[in-house]
Amino acid sequence: MAARDMAARFNRRDFGAWAARTRRMGGCAQPVHLRGRVHYLDPLTGEILHHYSTAREPGGVLRVACKTRRASRCPSCAEIYRADTYQLVRAGLTGGKGVPATVTQHPAAFVTLTAPSFGPVHARREKPGGAVAPCHPRRNAGTCPHGRALSCTVRHAADDGRLGQPLCSECYDYAGSVLFNALAPELWRRFTMALRRRLAKAAGLTLKDLGETLTVSFAKVAEYQRRGVVHFHAVIRLDGPGGPDTPPPGWATGDVLADAVRAAAGAVTVQSPAAPGVPARSLAWGDQVDIRAITASGKLTDQAVAGYIAKYATKAAECVGTLDRRVRATDDVDDLPVTAHARRLIAECLRLGALEEMAELRLTDWAHMLGFRGHFSTKSRRYSTTLGALRQARIDHNRRDHGITTGRLPLTEEDEVLVVAHWRYLGQGLTPGEALLTAALTGRTLPPISTYEGTPT
Repeated sequence: MAARDMAARFNRRDFGAWAARTRRMGGCAQPVHLRGRVHYLDPLTGEILHHYSTAREPGGVLRVACKTRRASRCPSCAEIYRADTYQLVRAGLTGGKGVPATVTQHPAAFVTLTAPSFGPVHARREKPGGAVAPCHPRRNAGTCPHGRALSCTVRHAADDGRLGQPLCSECYDYAGSVLFNALAPELWRRFTMALRRRLAKAAGLTLKDLGETLTVSFAKVAEYQRRGVVHFHAVIRLDGPGGPDTPPPGWATGDVLADAVRAAAGAVTVQSPAAPGVPARSLAWGDQVDIRAITASGKLTDQAVAGYIAKYATKAAECVGTLDRRVRATDDVDDLPVTAHARRLIAECLRLGALEEMAELRLTDWAHMLGFRGHFSTKSRRYSTTLGALRQARIDHNRRDHGITTGRLPLTEEDEVLVVAHWRYLGQGLTPGEALLTAALTGRTLPPISTYEGTPT
């Protein structure tokens, strides 16, 4: 069927235009199908400067990139998101995109905040020389109450399917795991508040006075560990009261920042709701808090940090073996194409989400994300540019490239081109044959979800 579909598309008279559009989209795996028209008008005279209609497109349909950030859904669009995130993070460390180059002189650290343990899991640990250490070597460890060994001497390969799986799934704290994911954004918020208080204390200032001399800027990304719990990587930078345009006070050094991060991470907790059979619990960061200074010529450079954070901005919980879509009401959890560990986590989200006391956590809606419902990449207002600004710069460039102007200098609103558009959504995705052709045209391996959903064209 896919071969016949591919042949039918290839033999159409408009295949050349279809292929050209596919290349311009970079091989988008699930393009959005639209039908409509656009008028570019001179608002002062009402003259039509340019007219566009999808009638001239293959099949009378315009296909536009889906712009998803998830690499599991569309590698092409996710790469653009990753590149934008890289530029955003690096601009906050080296300048550019509206950030002065003097920001390189501001103290900055790469911070990793991890989750606590919810039970031992199979892990791969590399020694400094590169040798792989045994997983959980414990002498005379015995067995757990369920009869499973509490020791594992296997040196796991990087692709071992057991990585992240509990040594005993009956002993593992699944409720704690999903509740931590659900409350991790609040724990981060409290951490940033505690960090400012610790910095104020270090300077002998009140919190109000601190804001008049120092600004704490950050950019962070959430990463899933294989056990299904999120942890955060963040760039934290100290600025003056005007943000990156002003230098921080002399007392705000890298050592002061590191001490404040360490103290704040150990001080904050968040309380989970109590429900019948589910007691309230106090959740906190794990014991492993990694703080490393970012320098232009040191071991941890701005390029390395920006690349590391950008890499995780396009990923979700795929490494855990879960879904990249929401769990539907019609889904049978036992039949979902996920790992046994992910299935238990999803089931726990659904169980807790059904409790009235847990409604605010929206665990049912975010079961596929194992409880985490926060944004994967966030930043403080003054850290650097925004993703929206980077996208707008591309839009403005394309408009200038097409040369659609009123012919007047854009001094007032009447000198700007007025765009009037009418669009109708038809569907999204590729047919099996189109997916094969797209892969051949762009050299990209498309994910298996590339199936067209919508009105046939």
